[in-house]
Formats: sequence, structure tokens, C-alpha cells
Amino acid sequence: MRHPSHLARYFGSAAVVATLAAGLGGCQTTARSPDITGSLDARAEADPAILPRGEIDTLGERFRANPRDAANALRYGQALRQNGQREQAAAVLEQATLASPGNKPLLGAYGRALVDNGNFQRAFDTLARAHTPANPDWRILSVQGTALDQLGRHDEARRYYASALKIMPEEPSVLSNLGMSYVLSKNLPQAEAVLRRAYQRGGSDGRVRQNLGLVIGLQGRFAEAEAIVRADLPPDQAEANVAYLKQMLNQDGRGPRATGMSGPSRS
Repeated sequence: MRHPSHLARYFGSAAVVATLAAGLGGCQTTARSPDITGSLDARAEADPAILPRGEIDTLGERFRANPRDAANALRYGQALRQNGQREQAAAVLEQATLASPGNKPLLGAYGRALVDNGNFQRAFDTLARAHTPANPDWRILSVQGTALDQLGRHDEARRYYASALKIMPEEPSVLSNLGMSYVLSKNLPQAEAVLRRAYQRGGSDGRVRQNLGLVIGLQGRFAEAEAIVRADLPPDQAEANVAYLKQMLNQDGRGPRATGMSGPSRS
């Protein structure tokens, strides 16, 4: 398949970085700050719900009083990530891992935070310490794949996704990351095929929906892309999805007018 030159700009843009950053885990809503993963939201699927500001402050006070409380440090770091305070989350989790160097949940959370901040090689190395070959964690394998993809090591990344899928067959979040790996190597038909598998398995996952819509939109099928990102959602979420999709495509030099997408629907 021949790709126009403006697609090359897209593949190196923040859009793809944001999209893969969402590889850190699934989300049920979209159009929050793009991470990772891509909505493509950075929130990890194992993380707790976003906490009120007061609760985050309380966790912070506990952390400052006792940085060696691993359980509190983990929850505080996750809460900061979910609140968009990525650099602070990484700093907190780094301090916590230094205090508890063998704590694998902390290492896993720190590795995810490093991916959030674009420290991909360090993230990969940290995540390797967060599980063992004898007891692999499919979620961590998937995040390691996203780090490798961002380092340009796509074939190696896909081996990690394959390992994750052996543990958790047809897991939508892993398939979504695998699909975006093919986007990064400019194989849009293969990306679409994998993302359709992810969508069939996890159509309610906002990240999967957005990624599939994005790949279809990049191939010029804008009406189909819009239908996918709107499907089965309340009107406000549907409009947010469409707006986000247009934003992503616009980074490829395709504004909403150029895409041929319609504006907000009116009932």
C-alpha cells in the first residue's frame, strides 16, 4: 500500500505517541487528556477511579510522613497519574521504589509512569524487574511492548504482545496496542484487522473504539470512522469522541473540513 507524504508526518506526530500511551490500559470514557496508550487516555485499567482532590492531598500527606508505606505510595502515585500529574507521579513512585526496591507492584506502576513521561528505555528496564519469566504479568508485557514500539523496535514489541496474548487470549487492550504497533510501521490494513478483533472483544472500551476509528479515518473512510466512535454512546460522549478523532486527524494535516466528517449531529 502506498502512503501519501502527509501520512509520514502523522506517524511521527504526537498523535501516535498519545495513542500508544493509552496502551497502558483501557478506559471507558474518551476525550480526556491524551496520553497514552490514545482518548486514548493514559489511565491504566488496574488503577482505581480518579480520586477527589482532598483524598489525593491526604495520600500525599501520608506519603510525606512515611515514604516507606508501599501501599500508600502506590495509591498516591496512581492517583497522581490519573489526575494528569505525570512528572510528580514518576517522582513519587521512584522514591517509593528506592525505599522498597523489590516491590513488584511499585516497579510496575513506576514503569508505567516512566512511559507516561516518555522515558521509554528506562521504563522498559524498570518493567522487566516488575515480573519474572516464571510468573509473567500480561499487563506488564503489553506495556513493555508499547515502550519498545516508541523506541522503534516494532518486531520486538510484537513478541511481547504475543506473549501477553498467550496468557490472556484476545485481550482487547493488548490487541489494541498490537494494532497501533502496525500503525507505527505504516501497515494500516493490518492495523485495522487487529483493531477490529479488539473492537469485537471490547467494543465498550473507549481506547479501542478511538484507535479503530483513527486507523479507518487515516485510510480516508471518514464516515465509517465517525460511526464507530459514536456507536452506542450517549450524545455528549459521542460528540467528544468525534471531536477528539478530528483533532487526531488534524495532526496529519487533515482538518475537519478536509476529512469530510460532519459536524455535531442534531436530533
